[in-house]
Amino acid sequence: MKNEWPLWEVFIRSKSGLSHKHVGSLHASDAEMAVENARDLYTRRNEGVSIWVVASKDITASDPDDSDPLFEPAKDKIYRHPTFYEVPNEVTHM
Repeated sequence: MKNEWPLWEVFIRSKSGLSHKHVGSLHASDAEMAVENARDLYTRRNEGVSIWVVASKDITASDPDDSDPLFEPAKDKIYRHPTFYEVPNEVTHM
């Protein structure tokens, strides 16, 4: 449709120090309106401290069907996996 507003992907950070998480999508005429609509739609109970909106058209994603060849090079680098140490109980959000 010609008159349809662009689609925006919405990411919310629930607490300071945590990562933003994708919570959904919405249509808005521009980024400012997308942030305001995201606030109204996804943080009605004060769940967030930060909102990111990204135009869906600007996101480039890999194809899930190509995951094996895409991630194959990482499989032989076991030193990158955090399996060689124990995380202390005091460490949270890891």
